Amino acid sequence: MQDILATRPMLLPANNFEHFYEGGASIARFRGLPVVAGLRRPEDWIASTTTRFGDASKGLSALPDGRLLRDAVSADPVSWLGNEHVLAYGADTGLLVKLLDVEKRLIVHTHPDRDFARRHLGCAHGKTEAWVILETTVPDPVVYVGFREAVGESQLAEWVREQRTDEMLAALNELPVRVGDVILVPAGVPHAIGAGVFIAEVQEPTDFSLTLEWRGFAIDGQRDGHLGLGFDLALQSVDRSAWPASRLAKLRGPADDGSACQELLPPVAAPFFRIQRTRGGAQLDASFAIALVIAGAGRLVAAESNLALHSGHSAVVPFGAGASLVEGDVTMLRFLPPAPQAGSISTPLV
Repeated sequence: MQDILATRPMLLPANNFEHFYEGGASIARFRGLPVVAGLRRPEDWIASTTTRFGDASKGLSALPDGRLLRDAVSADPVSWLGNEHVLAYGADTGLLVKLLDVEKRLIVHTHPDRDFARRHLGCAHGKTEAWVILETTVPDPVVYVGFREAVGESQLAEWVREQRTDEMLAALNELPVRVGDVILVPAGVPHAIGAGVFIAEVQEPTDFSLTLEWRGFAIDGQRDGHLGLGFDLALQSVDRSAWPASRLAKLRGPADDGSACQELLPPVAAPFFRIQRTRGGAQLDASFAIALVIAGAGRLVAAESNLALHSGHSAVVPFGAGASLVEGDVTMLRFLPPAPQAGSISTPLV
């Protein structure tokens, strides 16, 4: 029997929990919730079928009927994901979307790629990710992506072992950002997010993070920073190559062209996930999707449903809802799994 919830889009509530770093006020303002000082709830996991690393249930999203989205997809994958997706990827949504509110600079860290995750973590997914800048609250917001010059294996190990974080941060590219910017971050590439940057992030559905920096943060990096592998092995997953400006430019999404539906990621992201910016008038094909309304108000109209939307809403859209139309003065980010024809390949070679 087809899952009745897999025939229509539905709104999902906030899904956040305690983390080691501060944040959460921007998420609360975005969602229209009360702002509480001193929060350590800087992440909101949207339509998540992924758990926190080492935890059996934390991070999973619930549907309006109380079931976990993970369990609903597993029970009726074709209705939720579509037959072509299931043939290519199984009962796996293939993505995780988060809101990240970084009040103070986030630590320098990396994520393993698919090959490393298969060999050492028993998982088909690594953690390539992409950011859409939603808001900045400081005068000169920045992010850090990739080493400016190639770094030797022993040099990186020494920085981590001795927590020479100033040197490590100085070795990274510092990129100014503004609202609307889109940046792809391939797995393995060291990165950090500067203070006062609020982003929507799409990523492969894992919680694999290698902590290169922990001094001054509420985390025990020596114990928890290496995914249980030990740093000698875990550091082999780090991309120590140089990322000059010409290479970094290939990670940037396009400027807003004002169209009803615009692809926001470079083609090398296709095997991992897709992002579209949609507005009123956009005609959307049937697909499993996670939607985030970033401005205005409108409706998502499908054959058997009519979902009212406004800024701060997040929704999950099953394949079984069919094609849909965006109506109204609304801007929405639409996060999609990889197209079935994209296949499962390695980290983007840029």
